[in-house]
Amino acid sequence: MKAEGLHNTDRSWIVPFLATLFGMLTLQMSNLGFSPLLPEIQKEFSMSHTQIGFFTGMYGLLALVLSVPAGLMANRYGEKRVLVLALFLVGIGLFMLGRASGFYSAFACRALWIGAYRFAFVCVLTAIALTAPPSLKGSSMGFLGSVSSLATVIGAPFGSKIGEHFGWRMGMTAYAGAAILGSLAIWAFYRQQLGARGQVQPHQVSSSRDGGRSAFRLPVVWALTVLVGMVGMASYSVTFFVPSAATTIFKMDAMGASLVISTGYIGAIFLNLLSGYLMDHYNKWIVLSSLVALLIPASLAMTSGSELVFRIATAVVLAGGFAATNQVYGLAGSVLKGREIGNVMGVLSLGAGICGYVGPQMLGLLRDRTKGFSAGWYMMAGIALLILVELLLLKRHSEKKQG
Repeated sequence: MKAEGLHNTDRSWIVPFLATLFGMLTLQMSNLGFSPLLPEIQKEFSMSHTQIGFFTGMYGLLALVLSVPAGLMANRYGEKRVLVLALFLVGIGLFMLGRASGFYSAFACRALWIGAYRFAFVCVLTAIALTAPPSLKGSSMGFLGSVSSLATVIGAPFGSKIGEHFGWRMGMTAYAGAAILGSLAIWAFYRQQLGARGQVQPHQVSSSRDGGRSAFRLPVVWALTVLVGMVGMASYSVTFFVPSAATTIFKMDAMGASLVISTGYIGAIFLNLLSGYLMDHYNKWIVLSSLVALLIPASLAMTSGSELVFRIATAVVLAGGFAATNQVYGLAGSVLKGREIGNVMGVLSLGAGICGYVGPQMLGLLRDRTKGFSAGWYMMAGIALLILVELLLLKRHSEKKQG
């Protein structure tokens, strides 16, 4: 009877885990999938590339302001309540953006959408960290990354196809419907684990010497915050500027640009699963360093005038950057448990927010100043090199601490 009870307890995390994955699917369909519609949005509101950089980089600006409050809200009110409401508001923001009448109203609707997205995203990370057993931290984040990649693979052509036939506004409305469906699914199927509000579950017992210290006082959390921000900058920024580069240099339409992005995120589906498995079974720092190392030659290759080389390089940057970002969140999930996990994810999202704002802004400025995209791709290669150096330093610090 005891063995049977343990078996049932071990399985109790599966339903909320699957519900969270579905919520992530509906959340991410629009977040990255709408990028092929950007050229039409830019044309509609007569935006410069710098303004497009701000329009997309608003993601980072709001994340900078809202990430820590999102973690605190998840801890105070529970990740389920906040996630349900946030997903619903994401849908409202998308719906209103599809009906924006001018430049400023479009920015306001984007702000509502992305502000709610930040709360939803932090709650998704919190829910995954709370539901998955410690032995599957890498794999669970791999699954989350794969679902997020699948959402982009589905979302990019989904929005593009609707946009081709009915206009970009209807594409945004369709994304709104998906987000509201995700909100309903979380409300119906997600159940908080026993320890989600501060009690430690059997599978959440930590032997960390940092024990009960606050997430805000752990240097390793802030180091990982910088890391996740810089890693995410590559895949996030490139996603939004690839459509413009593909249209300008290779004369692709929105559907063609969406296929370039989808190729990268199809690769990310498999690379997330593989990297998650490797993170659970081999040295985590070496696995992460290998993923980041791929970004350096791939970013440089994006400057090529060959369409085939550009497609392959873009796919590697998107897949490698996205997989690495998810695994950094997985590392953070093992730092603190129970009631502190919302704060950990909030702090990490703060780093993602800073770089999520700076990245698109820098790419936009470089595009306007140089009249080309190569300078931006060189910048991404330099950032990847800095990430690799930080990873090697963290690896050395971790080995000394364990020794």
